[in-house]
Amino acid sequence: MKISAFPSVELGEILDGPAFSAEELARASGVALHWVQARVAAGVLHVDASNGTWRFDSLTLVRARRIAHLEVAFDADPQLAALTADLMEEVARLRRRLQMLHDKA
Repeated sequence: MKISAFPSVELGEILDGPAFSAEELARASGVALHWVQARVAAGVLHVDASNGTWRFDSLTLVRARRIAHLEVAFDADPQLAALTADLMEEVARLRRRLQMLHDKA
């Protein structure tokens, strides 16, 4: 598995709702289907299975790519990679909030 860089995404690129199947998520993330299945089973990736099939939204795609990169680049355990992804997402959220507050001032 080769992931070259941390994925970045602009808010305008986010798709609403579950848009990807497990196979599409795996292909877009550069990982095997069993990787996606294992991360869902571990609670690292969130899946919408309300209609009987697994569907993933674009935020989960970004998260899967980030976790895959962390696992490869740093030989990270999936849970540690997920925790790191959580922290990265929180920092990004706080930076956006700080920028909004700065823009209002």
